[in-house]
Amino acid sequence: MPIPLLIDTDTAADDCFALLVGLLDPRADLLAITMVAGNVGFDQQVDNAFLTVGLAGRLGEVPVHLGARDPLVRPWLSASDVHGDGVGGLKRPDDGHAPSDEDAVDAMIRLAKEHKGELSIVAIGPLTNIALAVQKDPEFVANVGSLYVMGGSINARGNITPAAEYNIYVDPEAADIVFSAGFADVVVISWDPLTITDAVFDQERIDRIAALDTTLSRFFVRANQATFDFDSRVGIGGSSHCDSLTALLALDRSLATAESRYRLEVETEGTRTRGATVFDWQSDDNNVTAIEKVDGERFFDYMLTLLGTEPAA
Repeated sequence: MPIPLLIDTDTAADDCFALLVGLLDPRADLLAITMVAGNVGFDQQVDNAFLTVGLAGRLGEVPVHLGARDPLVRPWLSASDVHGDGVGGLKRPDDGHAPSDEDAVDAMIRLAKEHKGELSIVAIGPLTNIALAVQKDPEFVANVGSLYVMGGSINARGNITPAAEYNIYVDPEAADIVFSAGFADVVVISWDPLTITDAVFDQERIDRIAALDTTLSRFFVRANQATFDFDSRVGIGGSSHCDSLTALLALDRSLATAESRYRLEVETEGTRTRGATVFDWQSDDNNVTAIEKVDGERFFDYMLTLLGTEPAA
């Protein structure tokens, strides 16, 4: 039976590819896409989401809900220096589709209640919407089946500051609320070491994707170019694909080859360490499972197959 899925996203580049996983993998029953302030301007993120849904041939089937346009207490911080507009300059067609009238947080709460204990939420942006749902509905935490979070680094380097990964840094207060809320199953996909070890596509991999010459592979190469260029300049060796990896892990946990339980705390006050994630391996009060290693070749092969398909118009 397909997994009831909700993807909470700040749609740009790899977020788009994560949406393709949710939209096209038959193991996923993607019930909603919820938008949260993150990578690029909010309205651009919404256009990017609809563009992706359209490329997957799913317009009108999966609703897009608008959520928080700002972090809980801090000004929004863009990552457009990394992603550009998130889709390589592509413009969303005038398709006539509009976001749902239902707020993202309300949709999240409703779907968790309707699919109590079964809904998997894939959070691949700042955790603002999730924190607002925790605060609004006392039953929300218990209703969610699993929460997959792309965020943080396991006591390692960040990608927006030396200490912090972008999604956590943008809204550390929200992250603190979420990780302290008591969700039964929180799975963390970290930036370092996991993403930059097992989820990087170098030029040879990008060339193999380009050679597919499908609608989706052409979209991937173009939308991914700014991220590839940035990540390559800072020494990563190719583009990083933590968001699509997170979406796939929500459907197929067997991709993970190593994971551990930790007590995860978020630094909200530090002058130089705002947004840092402290993974305590000695705690007896663990609150997350951190994926520490995945089968990177299998992940790439999955994406190659996904991007090689031509969705029905």
